Amino acid sequence: MAAVGEIMSWTFYEETQVPKEILDVLIDGERAEVAYKTIRDVAVVTNKRIIISDRQGLTGKKVEVYTIPFKSIIMYSSENGGMLDFNAELELWTKAGKFKLNLNKKVDIRKLDRIIGKYIL
Repeated sequence: MAAVGEIMSWTFYEETQVPKEILDVLIDGERAEVAYKTIRDVAVVTNKRIIISDRQGLTGKKVEVYTIPFKSIIMYSSENGGMLDFNAELELWTKAGKFKLNLNKKVDIRKLDRIIGKYIL
């Protein structure tokens, strides 16, 4: 297993529609549960994984797609926003290391908690 240090982090701003280019990469039996806007692109939570699409460069034509399979998640924690800290946080410990998802106040942390729990427990 990788070191406990954070590998990557992303910020989810609000729910959005699942883009066609993400639907095109889903495997048989996989279905999108929810999608979120990120800084430049989108993250989709399916019944099998979290897919994060990251547009790169000035034009955004180059796209890197990250996949965090639910079967690789060892544990996770969620923290709702408080009085002064409006963003919620979700941390995922995986076989590759730790990932952090920052969730804007428009994102329902408990909905995401239930989806992830449903598929990894």
